[in-house]
Amino acid sequence: MVENLAPSLRLLLVTDDRLLARPDPVGTCLAAVAGGVTAIQLRLKQATDREYLDLARQLRRAVTIPLYINDRLDIALAAGADGVHLGVDDIPPLAARRIVPPGFVIGASVGADEEVERGLSADYWGVGPLRATTTKADAGGALGWAGARALLARAGSRPCVVIGGVQPDDVDAARTEGFAGVAVASGILGAGDVVAAARRYAEGSTVDSRQR
Repeated sequence: MVENLAPSLRLLLVTDDRLLARPDPVGTCLAAVAGGVTAIQLRLKQATDREYLDLARQLRRAVTIPLYINDRLDIALAAGADGVHLGVDDIPPLAARRIVPPGFVIGASVGADEEVERGLSADYWGVGPLRATTTKADAGGALGWAGARALLARAGSRPCVVIGGVQPDDVDAARTEGFAGVAVASGILGAGDVVAAARRYAEGSTVDSRQR
């Protein structure tokens, strides 16, 4: 398991095709970084393989924070990304572990008890959705804080981020509960001022909490 991931997961930006459909998607991500984003998960559901790989490579060159690729282990490896985030319908984290280089980060989505065992081979978990979200149609039912807390308790020492309808006011609660941080898509990329939106989340992520 990759160590010391928690600090880089304080504010994880998750992209979306619709929200990233701007003249300069890389510049938009850089604006979010300027506002305090500590890692990026590139998620593109409508892009071609070439478009996905090209943007991943551009981002890898442009940012100095960790870059994870959603779903596509092949693109993550080809782009030289820092890791991959795997959903329940993707290659299992245990299988991915056998073919990735040392230090390559594997994240897993965990939103129900039956997904816990699969996630035990991952370095970090994305737990959610906390609330109903329109960004990810297949995200499942909202967990609420009680459900998110129950899954966090089964994560062991691996850091977790809470995702799904997370608002800036939720950041302190997430950290107090023991989450390493929050994962945000529309709350940042859907704002007119991406820097300011990211900063609102980042300013709430400095509360001391248990390091997981």
